[in-house]
Amino acid sequence: MAATPELAEKLVVLGKITTVYGVQGWVKVHSFTEPMDNLLQYRQWRLRRDGETRQVEIVKIRVHSNSIVAQIKGVDDREVAREFAGFEILLPADQLPKLAVDEYYWHQLIGLKVTNQEGQLLGQVHSLQETGANDVMLVKPCSGSLDGRERMLPYLPEQFVLNIDLAAGEMLVDWDADF
Repeated sequence: MAATPELAEKLVVLGKITTVYGVQGWVKVHSFTEPMDNLLQYRQWRLRRDGETRQVEIVKIRVHSNSIVAQIKGVDDREVAREFAGFEILLPADQLPKLAVDEYYWHQLIGLKVTNQEGQLLGQVHSLQETGANDVMLVKPCSGSLDGRERMLPYLPEQFVLNIDLAAGEMLVDWDADF
């Protein structure tokens, strides 16, 4: 069975349509990009919700307060726009800007096995979140893990994260498993 184009490419979630904005069919968007206005440069969106996907073109987009508002081509009615609430905004990973050496997108870190300097497998990166002071990784147990504990570990390259090997699917951290 041949892979469909959507399955063959790695898609990254850049944000989510949350609700309608105004009466002319605009939608309000929560951007997951950093900074949030990085989403403004993408005008072809692939949308996904509950297994349904749609391809849309954005004709107007701007920052409004602490979110982004956008107008989808062909949508000029509030009730039609409401149908888009809850859709994730996706982009093929290969369309993201190239990063400097030793910089990573969060989606690249998800699923990496996390090992400490003693060679103990702590688990796999399940998610990341901003906390203000620094980003934090939720590491959940996996097959071969030291124990069944979930851990919140700081994502501090060079201070805490000693090495990331994407090809091997591994991350080495400076962490005492008993901590």
